[in-house]
Amino acid sequence: MEEKLVSIITPMWKGAALVGKTIDSVLSQSYKNWEMIIVDDASPDDGAGCKVVQSYADKDSRIHLISAKVNRGSSGARNQAMQVAKGRYFAFLDSDDIWHPEYLSTMMRYIEENQDESVAIYFSSYRRMNSTCDAELLPPYIFEGKRNYKNLLRHCPIFPSAAIVDTGKLSEKVFFNEKLKALRDDYAYWLEIMKDGLCALGYKDVLVDYRMREDSMTASKTKMIKPQWNIYRKVLKINFFSSVWYLFCWGINGIFKYKVGVGYKSIVN
Repeated sequence: MEEKLVSIITPMWKGAALVGKTIDSVLSQSYKNWEMIIVDDASPDDGAGCKVVQSYADKDSRIHLISAKVNRGSSGARNQAMQVAKGRYFAFLDSDDIWHPEYLSTMMRYIEENQDESVAIYFSSYRRMNSTCDAELLPPYIFEGKRNYKNLLRHCPIFPSAAIVDTGKLSEKVFFNEKLKALRDDYAYWLEIMKDGLCALGYKDVLVDYRMREDSMTASKTKMIKPQWNIYRKVLKINFFSSVWYLFCWGINGIFKYKVGVGYKSIVN
């Protein structure tokens, strides 16, 4: 298989402690034709994270650092990286998550084998790890198959660090909604891509490690209720009663995903 250029989009906020491990996981990929664009989002860390990234960039020309002067949230940081990205394929990787060595080769082969013109987003399953990434907090989250726009309104199985967008399938450039800063901006981005009939396709193999804070699993879901509601009402302009239904479905799926630990598909499709 010809190795097509993949642009890796990585926002960073106070990432000095963990970004090195993330970059190491990219350097360990068996797939070699990539560029990694890391945008430090004006972190208040006296440049500590930038120094770590620059030490890698000095050794590998595929790694690029953008040091933003103004904080724009993960949405703005991703947009900055996407504006200079050269690849057709955008792979998203947060600065504290880990790709398994075969992630890119497996996913790019999956994309090559599934050339359905309606599919623009491809994503793998992932492990849910503790903050030190040495133990699982919950069973792996596994999803296989297609999701369309309406499915995604009820439940989103797409984890940013496990997602690749084929921009060649898009009729125009799609960027993150910067008004959302770092709250549900990824969810709104998937929906924006899929609103005109495009789909997402999940891959069953676990290829990514997601660092989760042990003390924030319940709190984070509760904190997301208002931003999720705002997506339905303010961003998508969905009517009140439909928004209530979608929020209910999202909440039920969240309970099974994080409280019960269900790791396969959604309860309310």
